[in-house]
Amino acid sequence: MRKVLILGLIAVFLMVASAGFAAYPEKGVTVICPWGAGGGTDRVARFMATELEKAYGEPFVVVNKTGGGGAVGHGAGAYAKADGYNITLLTLEITTMHWMGLTKLTYEDFDYVIQINQDPSAVMVRSDAPWKGVKDLLNDVKANPGKYKFSGSGAGTIWDLSRIGMFDKVGIPVDAATWIPTKGAAPSIVELLGGHVDVITCSLPEAAAQVESGEFKALAIMADTRDTRFPDVPTLKEQGIDWSSGTFRGIAVPKGTPKEIVKSLYETCNKIVTSDAYKDFMNKNGFGIKIRNSEEFYNFCKEQDMTWKKVLELGGYAK
Repeated sequence: MRKVLILGLIAVFLMVASAGFAAYPEKGVTVICPWGAGGGTDRVARFMATELEKAYGEPFVVVNKTGGGGAVGHGAGAYAKADGYNITLLTLEITTMHWMGLTKLTYEDFDYVIQINQDPSAVMVRSDAPWKGVKDLLNDVKANPGKYKFSGSGAGTIWDLSRIGMFDKVGIPVDAATWIPTKGAAPSIVELLGGHVDVITCSLPEAAAQVESGEFKALAIMADTRDTRFPDVPTLKEQGIDWSSGTFRGIAVPKGTPKEIVKSLYETCNKIVTSDAYKDFMNKNGFGIKIRNSEEFYNFCKEQDMTWKKVLELGGYAK
């Protein structure tokens, strides 16, 4: 009789717990974006928030928390209450900020839901540049230290780090070329058009107009495989340089968020990012699609964390 009673209580508990979880979310969810309104990460965050709201029937509200090179927003996301009502649009900076002394926060301070984007760097020059391939360029840089100028964004940003990592893989000192910092890819493109720099490293979509018009030629993409939108651009690996690099975005929640909620968010987000609507949105905005599940995303960030530690040290950016 006692055993039957215990089993009955367990069954009731499981039913109540299941019913309680089935109601998630019971109120609005905050989506923290560590970057400013109107930027790429903000656009992705707002698309996901809209689709999650449709799927769950509760508001998913994007809140931009900027500052500290991404530290403010990522910190707000990591240290929020771990109840499923705070999610963060995580970016590459979670694997670089702490090495640069911007925060004590690391990738270990989150539970991972899903990776939804990855944009590899590319190596681009003016169409009248003498180099036929990336090896020609790098051999020239090595033979003429200090002669050439590179750009792509600010010093220590992903496009600068991508260049440093590429140099390291072929034995070129970091200072063999001068990095000209700008406020982003767009002004760097203007610098290359004007002949003020010789090479830029940024994502291909950011300079798609110039590549397609014939003003620029892309010598390589820093990815494991070619970009289907630019099928004629070879990877570095195809050219014997074992290096891939770029930025990424994904969804994470505070450490300790209930596993049932993480699972629900993953399943819902996975449906969203495999939809035609998502593919159309990403193509329209020039963003790459890369999907990794919760475990894969965590392992990827772990690997990236150690990769960027070395590159930041090479560039003199590590604290």
